[in-house]
Amino acid sequence: MRLNPFNPGSINVRRGGGGGGLPGGGAGLGCGGIVIVLVAALLFGVDPAQMLGTMDTVQPQSGQITQGQSQETDAEICDDSQYLTEACNALASLDQTWAPEFQQAGIAFRQPTLVPYQGGTRSGCGAAQASMGPFYCPADEGIYIDTSFYDTMNRQLGARGDFARYYVIAHEYGHHVQKLTGIAGQVQSAMQANPRQANALSVRLELQADCYAGVWAGKNRNLIEPGDFEEGMTAANAIGDDTLTQGQVSPDNFTHGTSQQRMQALRLGMESGDSSQCDRIIQG
Repeated sequence: MRLNPFNPGSINVRRGGGGGGLPGGGAGLGCGGIVIVLVAALLFGVDPAQMLGTMDTVQPQSGQITQGQSQETDAEICDDSQYLTEACNALASLDQTWAPEFQQAGIAFRQPTLVPYQGGTRSGCGAAQASMGPFYCPADEGIYIDTSFYDTMNRQLGARGDFARYYVIAHEYGHHVQKLTGIAGQVQSAMQANPRQANALSVRLELQADCYAGVWAGKNRNLIEPGDFEEGMTAANAIGDDTLTQGQVSPDNFTHGTSQQRMQALRLGMESGDSSQCDRIIQG
């Protein structure tokens, strides 16, 4: 995907500091979180059913202070690596794509903050580790990522290419859209009111974020290159609950959706370029 370089000062970026702890202390996980945690579960013999049952349930913690904010400029942070440059370019494109949508809907828009870190850090949702994968923290509206995740996508999951990496950022941005529109809060309330449906509701929320990622791509289809669609489908297929758990977890315990569901959601967004189409996923 031929994204334009971001303009320095136009995006929110800060480097995450140290202080990361074990995943049990931390954030609700997004697209990447389930990938790394479940891969680790399968490699090291942890029961994936237990992990799926507890993920995405930790809420923003009051009193958390994000540590390690530096005085670096966004250009200095984004120039650190090819992965970060790509992430910053994607963030700028996502901001530019979603801001008019919010203006048209009469909803206040705020840019999220990209927070790259290495190894571990703290967020408004608690401690984070690289093994958790990328996630969105609604408390501080940050998209957290240790870019070594992309190497894992490439080597262990077979999800290669720049569009696969953009999909990760766009999915987490989708969770930001859900927060700003109030959808995330409504779904969380429904989960609390009906715990038996919590996993099913989590799946719908994740699939809508996939659809939103597709909408971003669909609205920028003039930048799409040959092979991008296939890269996106491969990535969505690789991180489906059924694929990651290799049949070891009951579908009733899925939290992000099957490979087929994730591919369908991404495809819906890409082909329509219409965020209202993604509402059908939440409505069921």
